[in-house]
Amino acid sequence: MDADQYTATLTELGWKQSDFCRKTGVNKSTPSNWVTGKTPIPAWVPAYLGAMADIKRLHRVYIEPNE
Repeated sequence: MDADQYTATLTELGWKQSDFCRKTGVNKSTPSNWVTGKTPIPAWVPAYLGAMADIKRLHRVYIEPNE
């Protein structure tokens, strides 16, 4: 995952970087370092964000129509 994909996935989820930090316990400066290229994005981040995006899509398909 590169910085653009990270940012796009946050947007898809409707999250800010601060939301990601709160949900994962990551220091608030860490995602900024990823986006600016100071440090690489760890392998667990795309896996986590992918799972959250899948859950959001499933919610949209199966739960929202019934609300």
